[in-house]
Amino acid sequence: MSKDHGPSIKDDETYQALREDGASKEKAARIANAQASDSQDPGHKGGKAPPYEEWTKDDLYARAQEIGIEGRSDMDKDALIEALRNH
Repeated sequence: MSKDHGPSIKDDETYQALREDGASKEKAARIANAQASDSQDPGHKGGKAPPYEEWTKDDLYARAQEIGIEGRSDMDKDALIEALRNH
């Protein structure tokens, strides 16, 4: 039986499995809550956006700023891509 992680985690079992596999608390919560939601399908491939490698550095920077990645002003294009993928 999985531990109760509080009201903000909708699928405790999935959350716990993801944490044991090394996912951050934030990432595990996002995935567990998406799987518990009827309106989301986390197993389905996402939108039609091109891969980050095709984005300009300015576009990558803007996206990093949007989601609050720290240190983005000192990052080159490859570092921005890595930071966005690992957020």
